[in-house]
Amino acid sequence: MIYPDWLPPEATQVIVVLFLSFLLGLEREERKHNGDPYAFGGVRTYPLIGLIGYAMAALSGGELLPLTLGFVVVAAFLLLSYWHKLDAAGLAGITGQMSALATYLIGALVFRELFWLATTLTVASLLLLEFKSGLESLARRIDPADILTVTQFLLLAAVILPLLPNAPLGRFHVNPFQTWLVVVAVSAVSYGSYLLQRLRQDHSGVLLAALAGGAYSSTVATVALARRSVEAGAPRLYAGAILMASGIMYLRLGVFLALFNPALLQRLWLPFLALAAAALLGGWLWAKSARAAPAGQNGGYRPRNPLELGAALLFALMFLAMLAATRLASQYLGSSGVYALAAVMGVSDVDPFIMGITQSTPALMPLPVAASAILIAAAANNIAKGIYARALGAREAGGQSLLLLLTLAGLGLLPLAWV
Repeated sequence: MIYPDWLPPEATQVIVVLFLSFLLGLEREERKHNGDPYAFGGVRTYPLIGLIGYAMAALSGGELLPLTLGFVVVAAFLLLSYWHKLDAAGLAGITGQMSALATYLIGALVFRELFWLATTLTVASLLLLEFKSGLESLARRIDPADILTVTQFLLLAAVILPLLPNAPLGRFHVNPFQTWLVVVAVSAVSYGSYLLQRLRQDHSGVLLAALAGGAYSSTVATVALARRSVEAGAPRLYAGAILMASGIMYLRLGVFLALFNPALLQRLWLPFLALAAAALLGGWLWAKSARAAPAGQNGGYRPRNPLELGAALLFALMFLAMLAATRLASQYLGSSGVYALAAVMGVSDVDPFIMGITQSTPALMPLPVAASAILIAAAANNIAKGIYARALGAREAGGQSLLLLLTLAGLGLLPLAWV
C-alpha cells in the first residue's frame, strides 16, 4: 500500500482498521434495528475490537504469543456475552461473536500490512452476515448427495491430482498428471451440465434439455430425446432438439481443445464455430414450426452423475485405452489407420478418443492428421446418433433426425479440404 506523505503510516493503518471494522459494526447495528435484540455489538464495539487487535499487534512487535493472549482475552469477553444471550433467549447463534473475533484479526492483519487479506476477510464476513436468510434457505434445499459430490470432486482435483507425477511414463509416454487433469476437466464440464438439467427439470422445455444434454453428452441426449419423441407426438420439435444437442457438442470439444491443445484449436475453431452455429440455428428453426409439446413432455432425463468415482475411473480407463490405440495406429498404420480408428470410435462417445488425440499431438502425430481425425470422429458420431434416433425414436421424428444429422455429418467433413 502507498501511504500518503501528509500522514504517518500508523495513522493510515488506524484509519483502515476503523473503516473495515466499522462496516462490520454497521451490519450488526442494522441487525439490532431489524428486530434482533440480542445481536452482539454495533458501530462502536466492532471498531474498538479492531483497534485492540491493531494495538496488540503493535505492542507485541509482531510476536505471536502476546497477540494470541490478546485474542484469548477478547474471546473470553465474547464468551461471557454469549452466555448472557443464552440465559436471556434460551437458544442463540454465535455468528456475532465469531465476526467480532474476525474483527480482532483484521486489526492485526492491517498492522502487518496484509491489506488485501484484511479487506478480503471483511468482505467475506459481511457477505456471510448479510446473506443469512439466503444461505440458510440454500442449505435447506441442498440434497445431502450434492455434498458428497463436492467432496468427490475435491478428492479428484485437490487430493489425487497433486500426487500424480507430471512426466511421461511407459511405452506410450502416458503422463499421469495430464491424464487425471483431463478426467477432472471433462467431469467438471459434464457436471455443470448435469446441474443445469437438475435445476431446470420440470420447469423448461425440450430445447433447453437438448442444450444442457449436449454439454453433458450429445449421444446420451440424442438417445433420451429420441425415446421421449415416441410419447410426445412432436417430431419436428424433437428432431430440431437432437440437432441442437449435436451443435453443442462442437462447442464442448472446442473448450477441451482450448484447455489441452491450443494448437489444434487454432486449426479447428472456425469449422467448429461454423458447425455449431449451423446446427443450433438449423435445429431451432426446424423446431420452431413444431406445435407445443404436451404438458410433462419436456425432454427431461437424469444422466449419471459424472463426478461419481466410478464414472471418473471409467472415463480414465477409456481415455488411456484410446490414447494407446491412437498412438499404435499412428505408429504402425499411419494417417489412414488414425482416420479409420476415428471413424470407428465415433460410434460411441468421442470424448476419450479426442482427448487422446490432444495428448498425442504434435509429439507423435502431425497437427493436420490430428485435426482431420477429430473432424472424422465427430462426423461419425453424428451419423451414429442419427441411426440411434431412427431406431429408438418415433418414426417421423427419427427419420427427420437421421436426415438432419447426416447433413451435419456431411458439412463436418467439408473442412477436411483445408485443415
